[in-house]
Amino acid sequence: MKIMAVNAGSSSLKFQLLEMPSERVVTSGVVERIGLPNAVFTIKVDGEKHSDTLEIPDHTIAVELLLKQLVSLKIVDSYDDIAGVGHRVVHGGEKFSDSVLINDEVIAAIEAVSDLAPLHNPANLTGIHAFTKALPEAPQVAVFDTAFHQTMREEAYMYSTPYEWYEKYGVRKYGFHGTSHKYVSHRTAAMLDKDIKSLKIIVLHIGNGASICAVDGGVSVDTSMGFTPLAGISMGTRSGDIDPAIVEFISTKENKTVQQVMNDLNKSSGYLGVSRVSSDSRDLWDAAYKGDKKSLLAIKKQAKMIADYIGAYYILMGGVDAITFTAGVGENAPNTREMIVDRLEALGAKLDHKANEARGVETIISSADSKVNLLLVPTDEEVMIARDTIRLMEK
Repeated sequence: MKIMAVNAGSSSLKFQLLEMPSERVVTSGVVERIGLPNAVFTIKVDGEKHSDTLEIPDHTIAVELLLKQLVSLKIVDSYDDIAGVGHRVVHGGEKFSDSVLINDEVIAAIEAVSDLAPLHNPANLTGIHAFTKALPEAPQVAVFDTAFHQTMREEAYMYSTPYEWYEKYGVRKYGFHGTSHKYVSHRTAAMLDKDIKSLKIIVLHIGNGASICAVDGGVSVDTSMGFTPLAGISMGTRSGDIDPAIVEFISTKENKTVQQVMNDLNKSSGYLGVSRVSSDSRDLWDAAYKGDKKSLLAIKKQAKMIADYIGAYYILMGGVDAITFTAGVGENAPNTREMIVDRLEALGAKLDHKANEARGVETIISSADSKVNLLLVPTDEEVMIARDTIRLMEK
């Protein structure tokens, strides 16, 4: 049985076609830099990667391109070969604490909380609508980023705001990238040959969107993203944590609505806002090596924020056994990893610089005398999505 796992990000569309329940990957690929110049479509065929650089203005075009390529490359004979599709959905609000089969009610619920994840939920819905139209007989499943973090204690997820806001509107920390944090923490335990219940792990999911998660005994006890994915560390286009009074201040100074200022914080901040160069870390490092101080500042700012969260979670859990890097930047930017670990001297964390040259492969990158295990684990949210899709289809 073939299951398509779809992971639509703010500027990317990752996919895997898996044979279930064996979890054998039939094909996989990614559409990167969606909406940016020179988008890249990559798909693996018979073990070889084929890439094309072209204009892909939005996620709708990306999905159409993917489905056409599956048939033209004879990966499937027809769309009917795909038995089900699992979709990563970033925000489930208070309504969803587990994955769910998609119907009109679920779509309406996802739309209702899209303003909480303006960069992702609309992209997730685009994928859902496109695949539902192309595969009307195949079950569609929504797998929510927020589910893994439902184990947080009240003191971790509540804000010090009027309690009525929580009672009336569900204002609280939800956390995101839960599917990734769950997968990576379990792979970390396996690589260390330890029972995850005995480990204190900090997962650094650093991509265009980025979040940090404290995983104690296999469950999420705190995470950097909050009510929306805007909170936490700075990201590709998101500001991360700021003084909330800035919203009113800029609204007054620039005669902008709150919505316009929030748009700036979501889409024109982070790497892009500070550097004024790009939302892509590769572009920032290229510019930084050429002497662009603002690009280097954008990278350093994020590294400091990550180190701050690591320190806080070290105290929260009473120690840390492993710190694991994952996602696009975490997996493929040795220079970023080094900049972060250099700030963790107080924890006794030390890199093996040769091992740290690795990109996109499971590797232990700490030195022999490091007091903390440092790992690189490519995330595989698609496998987690496929597992939930099969589970719900069987129900």
